[in-house]
Amino acid sequence: MARVSQEHLDARRRQILDGAAVCFARNGFHATSMQDVLKEVDLSAGAVYRYFSGKEALIAAIVAEVLDQVHEGFEEGARSTPPPPPDTLVASVLSRVLATKASVTVDGRPAFPRLIIQVWTEVLRNEELATILKQGYGAVQETWGRIVEAYQDAGMMRSDVNPDHVARTMMAAAMGFLAQQALFGPAPVEVLEDGLRGLMSAQGEPAGSPLG
Repeated sequence: MARVSQEHLDARRRQILDGAAVCFARNGFHATSMQDVLKEVDLSAGAVYRYFSGKEALIAAIVAEVLDQVHEGFEEGARSTPPPPPDTLVASVLSRVLATKASVTVDGRPAFPRLIIQVWTEVLRNEELATILKQGYGAVQETWGRIVEAYQDAGMMRSDVNPDHVARTMMAAAMGFLAQQALFGPAPVEVLEDGLRGLMSAQGEPAGSPLG
């Protein structure tokens, strides 16, 4: 019997994960059955269960994959001297993640933002998924802390700013942008990039002003 190539195995795994993502984004995690996933990917139960033991394993794999992509994107930025400015870096990483999910759609619209909302909801009741998300979030937060310190060393950011606070804020901006897309429809990442650039250009109130 001919051996199945790793490329074939990877492609089959990708097919299953993308199909599951569509199902979860369309109907929600709890309203989706494994039969729905099997129908979506047009595979037998044996073919799917060879890779994943059930819905929990599927959503855990989807979350871990996205977190790894985000983390690696920011790690690339952290390795630059100095790192790209925050607006450029966040937009670049988010664009890359969205591009890998562009083919996964529900009713002609990107499924990924809707899937993210489903994941956040499930995290509130699923301890295993919460652990995966917490670990991934922590890794990204640590990387962003180093990025902020690099900004400070390069004179790009005030030295009295807490790196952890900046890290949380930049991550919140990206998460909020995805939530807006899920709720209000797609928007180009350039919107987020331009908005962050605008906020970065804001100056404090001049001395002697009514608000100073």
